[in-house]
Amino acid sequence: MSLSTTISHLTILPSLPSTSSLSHRFSFTFPEKRNQKNSHTILFSSSSRSGRFLVKSQTSSVSSSEAVKVTSVPSEMKAWVYGEYGDVDVLKFDSSVAVPDVKEDQVLVKVVAAALNPVDGKRRQGKFKATDSPLPTVPGYDVAGIVVKVGSGVKEFKVGDEVYGDVNEKALEGPKQFGSLAEYTAVEEKLLALKPKNLDFAQAASLPLAIETAYEGLERTGFSSGKSILVLNGSGGVGSLVIQLAKQVFGASRVAATSSTRHLELLKSLGADLAIDYTKENFEDLPEKFDVVYDAIGQCDRAVKAIKEGGSVVALTGAVTPPGFRFVVTSNGDVLKKLNPYLESGNVKPIIDPKGPFNFAQVAEAFSYIETNKATGKVVIFPIP
Repeated sequence: MSLSTTISHLTILPSLPSTSSLSHRFSFTFPEKRNQKNSHTILFSSSSRSGRFLVKSQTSSVSSSEAVKVTSVPSEMKAWVYGEYGDVDVLKFDSSVAVPDVKEDQVLVKVVAAALNPVDGKRRQGKFKATDSPLPTVPGYDVAGIVVKVGSGVKEFKVGDEVYGDVNEKALEGPKQFGSLAEYTAVEEKLLALKPKNLDFAQAASLPLAIETAYEGLERTGFSSGKSILVLNGSGGVGSLVIQLAKQVFGASRVAATSSTRHLELLKSLGADLAIDYTKENFEDLPEKFDVVYDAIGQCDRAVKAIKEGGSVVALTGAVTPPGFRFVVTSNGDVLKKLNPYLESGNVKPIIDPKGPFNFAQVAEAFSYIETNKATGKVVIFPIP
């Protein structure tokens, strides 16, 4: 079956300039129209001194009802690459990177949107180069896009499917040389899920690594209905999803979370019963203790003082103090499939930093921003030509 019989034509105007802003104009031809749904993204208002948040109801700019057609897959693509470890300035834009080959268990995805995570910066800095893939590297873990080619062993996906996922099964052990900050990326079928119908590509791209980390951490603590939890850094990419999953998926009896003053209302909107301003009070000094503390900021030594007897602390970063423990997420498309109904119902929402989405020409700028550790929710790259 040819690509042209399955997917229609995509035109992107203009081609990416090396320094100027990327145009957001797309021209699509669609084989059919299905009912469109509005989606909701919570964007924290950076201009609001009073700390108000905005819930924007928006129809997907590239919605799941719009199956993109690609006439052919080129041999070369535009991508961001680094050939040495270092600061942001090692990132280079390259318009002639070879499109990755597809193995029998993989699909080739035409990338529409991607997102950055703290691990992207640590990897680029060489923090785990002993287990990294060979340089040069096309960075990027999170992806949302359209399947344009399938390997011989792929059973679940077909050309034209809109998918999302974390392209690296192990975050620190041999992550792919060709990541998601490119026009195309090859991904194992088992790491992907169909994109939630109500989310656009930018929203979907913001989720995989963070929501899988949030879910796996809760599972590893044995979290279950009726238990209480404290989330440290509740406004971050992982923390904002831990709050929602603990409440909506796991049935938490009580959710508390920490943030700066300006994010307290955001925490409450996500489902936190108690929003703690870390600039004004120490969470470990509160009389209330919790069954689980999810430490997404690196304060395990303090977190262990906030748990009930027999409680658990899961730490994502920083030194670990017993009985706290650390884990590194394993990408798993089945987790995304399990969570899709909660996303499609709107009970769990993507949180995208208001400075974004950054366009494809601004990848270096987006890296610099996420490394300030001041982002709210996720930093998204969209559109990718």
